[in-house]
Amino acid sequence: PMSDQVKQGQVKVGDTLPPREIAITTSLIVSGALATRDFQKVHHDKAVAQASGMPDVFMNILTTQGLTETYLRDWCGRDAVFRKLTIHLGAPNIPGTTMTMSGEVKSCADGLVEVEVVGQNSQWGMHVKAQATIALPA
Repeated sequence: PMSDQVKQGQVKVGDTLPPREIAITTSLIVSGALATRDFQKVHHDKAVAQASGMPDVFMNILTTQGLTETYLRDWCGRDAVFRKLTIHLGAPNIPGTTMTMSGEVKSCADGLVEVEVVGQNSQWGMHVKAQATIALPA
């Protein structure tokens, strides 16, 4: 659910975003890969993923980016403008785990906020660490 629009002056360094738990399912992984036109079999064929050394299919980076952007958008509102988003992957997301997204405002200046987002996987730890620069409306 989208929050009220966050405006300039309403956030400060150290503010935290509400955490969000995301159940990692086979359907989420497969549909995310297909929606982003990533047809690598490790994202939709369990046997191929297992042959590569993984216990199951695993999430692709574009699905992770989409979940990160959605998490941020739900916090800042639809009138904010993303200026930059940098994603760093860590542990894989596989079915049967939960990823907990959290975020913290790292800087605020000239209408721009920098937010760090971390997605923690319940099995292996940090799945994604992202830095976003977002222009908030006046």
